[in-house]
Order: sequence, then structure tokens, then C-alpha cells
Amino acid sequence: MVGEALAGNKKKADEDRATIVWVDEAGFYLLPMAVRTWAPCGQTPVLRVKLTRDHLSAISGITLDGRLFLQVRPASYDAEAVVGFLRVLLRKISGQIVLIWDGSPIHRAHEIKDFLKRGAAKRLHLEQLPGYAPDLNPDEGIWNYLKRVELGNGCCTDLDHLQMQLIRARERLRHKKEIIISCSRQCGYLL
Repeated sequence: MVGEALAGNKKKADEDRATIVWVDEAGFYLLPMAVRTWAPCGQTPVLRVKLTRDHLSAISGITLDGRLFLQVRPASYDAEAVVGFLRVLLRKISGQIVLIWDGSPIHRAHEIKDFLKRGAAKRLHLEQLPGYAPDLNPDEGIWNYLKRVELGNGCCTDLDHLQMQLIRARERLRHKKEIIISCSRQCGYLL
């Protein structure tokens, strides 16, 4: 049933010659994502960081052809900030856009509805993933790659350092289109 609904979105996008964009939000904390590493026998590597809940919020969108759009901010994303991201997508992507995201309350807020009513609905069509279905959103693979590969084992001293590292990781990932496309393939979406 879910596959049929998503196939319908792909068919609609193909008919309208629209670009499908998968969108999701994530948080990046100062605590490092510890991943496998090498060390001499008997010398366990130790990452020393202060315990804190300080974090950066990020929102990204990926297309089936491997484009990545990612914004980072120190505050959590609210509906107004999401509208700002949608404006960027409308500026950067020509033609119709079918945007697919989860059912977060900020995605259904009145700011989003007002934005659509003010003219964005002419080019932007929003679709919601069913229930909690992260395995259907290829953008989840982007977060996994950024956290485990690009930023894995990294110890940032403060949020500015983390933001700089995340922006650098974003720029490296933008040049790895095959990684972005593989996230879509992993979810069962093909070009």
C-alpha cells in the first residue's frame, strides 16, 4: 500500500516533469559519534569531550539525481525556518517540485499553509510519508553518512567548530553524487 502511494507520487512527478525532493531534519551534537577505528594493540583510543546537550539543527533535501540542499542553524527548526528552506528550494530548483517529508507537526503548521496559499503551491506540491517511516525517506541515509562517515570520531570544541566541520562535510558530500543517489536506491527508488 505504501509502495503504491509513493509510486503514485513518482508517476505524478513524471507527468508534471517535477523534481522529487526528499526532506528531513536532524540534530548534530558536540558528543562525537564513535565509530570503528584503528589503534595499537592494548591501547584503546579515548575521545575526551565535555558532556553537553548543545547542538546544531539541520534540514536537508535530496533529489533522485543526486543534488543535496542542506542548511544548518544553532536553533531548532520551527515552521518559519522551514518556510525559509522551502524558499531556497524554489529558488534553486526550476519547474515543479514534489516534496516528500515526514509528518512532523512543523510540516503541518499554519506558516507552511500560508506560504502555499501565497503562491508557492503553484510550483510546490507537499506529500507526507505514512506514519513513522524513516526507512522510506532516503534523506535519513544522508544523516547517517554525515554522522558516521564524514563526522565520525570527530571531537568539536564548540558549536562554531561543529558548524564549520558540518559545512565542510556538506561540501565534500555534494561532490559525491553516487553516495546521495545510493541513499535513494537503498530505499527502493530508482531513476
